[in-house]
Amino acid sequence: MENQIFELQYAMDTFYFLVCGALVMWMAAGFAMLEAGLVRSKNTTEILTKNVALFAVACTMYLVCGYQFMYGGGYFLSGVETVASLDVEAALAASAENGFDGDSVYSGASDFFFQVVFVATAMSIVSGAVAERMKLWAFLLFAVVMTGVIYPFEGGWTWGGNSVFGLYELSYSDYAGSGIVHMAGAAAALAGVILLGPRKGKYTSNGINAIPGANLPLATLGTFILWMGWFGFNGGSTLKLGGIAVANEVANVFLNTNAAAAGGLIAAMILARVLFGKADLTMALNGALAGLVAITAEPADPSPLLATIIGAIGGIIVVFSIVTLDKIKIDDPVGAISVHGVVGLWGIFAVLLSDADATFMGQLIGALTIFVWVFGASFVVWMIIKAVMGIRVSEQEEYDGVDLSECGMEAYPEFAGSNK
Repeated sequence: MENQIFELQYAMDTFYFLVCGALVMWMAAGFAMLEAGLVRSKNTTEILTKNVALFAVACTMYLVCGYQFMYGGGYFLSGVETVASLDVEAALAASAENGFDGDSVYSGASDFFFQVVFVATAMSIVSGAVAERMKLWAFLLFAVVMTGVIYPFEGGWTWGGNSVFGLYELSYSDYAGSGIVHMAGAAAALAGVILLGPRKGKYTSNGINAIPGANLPLATLGTFILWMGWFGFNGGSTLKLGGIAVANEVANVFLNTNAAAAGGLIAAMILARVLFGKADLTMALNGALAGLVAITAEPADPSPLLATIIGAIGGIIVVFSIVTLDKIKIDDPVGAISVHGVVGLWGIFAVLLSDADATFMGQLIGALTIFVWVFGASFVVWMIIKAVMGIRVSEQEEYDGVDLSECGMEAYPEFAGSNK
């Protein structure tokens, strides 16, 4: 009977893990649609190419070495041993060896799959921030290092439980990755944007020129896809489903994730109306994403009201952050640095509002460790790529659109030349 119960729990936990991983994988489509909607039509093919290619690069690099760096489990050559045919004691022992507690029982392959789509999410954040002026192959070369080394190292210091270069262990709480995934992706993006510089014509002596996206319906679709995928992102981070208490926790995570997104959107739209006199759709979309990022660090413990407030504060922060970055000439076409970086930092400290075990210093040191490592390492890698092959297209190529120079085709050939 005990073995049967274990086998049922194993099957449920593994299946739940895989479904949540598939939802997170679907977020790649959300990022692709969001970014394709927020760039100009002449850069659409290239941004889509970047998104589909970075996902493949992330999956391959995490398989080759990233998972080993993060959790000490290498599956590239040896394959994955499952525990379906083992007895309870052996299965729990195998689970413990992979860094999971004895109550979480699932296939090692399902854990790898769930983790690898998180890596791709972090890299997707970089894509939008450097859009419309970066060389495709320079971006993909950075993706190799980011997904194979930079992200896995900071993931190992946090979720992996490793000490930071053997110096100290973090006392840091981040349920699903406001800092580990989102702020890390934004830190890498910020390093690239600083070296890359703004798009031509964005900042002039006459002030800031708005460069609107070509397809707001597509951007809205992307936001809804991300909103849906986030239920797997946060919900799967319970790491299991078996048991009444865990099932209730999963339900709370789903409820709070949705509430925070709604709060973020409403707050951002109201603030945009106050500041700009209009209901700005792009601010509303980024407000929803900001709410999702803000609740990601702790979606299980807050009440629905508190989750809504956390998301609403994220929505307010993202509007001010986007405006501020523009004022200091940090050109981010999709607002990724603000949504995932600035609001990600808020999410890290919002944990203190509902998690009694979290400490301010623990969250601060964890956030600083993640940012300093990812930003510093990314800056060095971007500089090396810039010196070796360059990271920015020519001024003429940027004017014509990177679709032609980087991909040799246009997303909307019927309207060629209509949105230069």
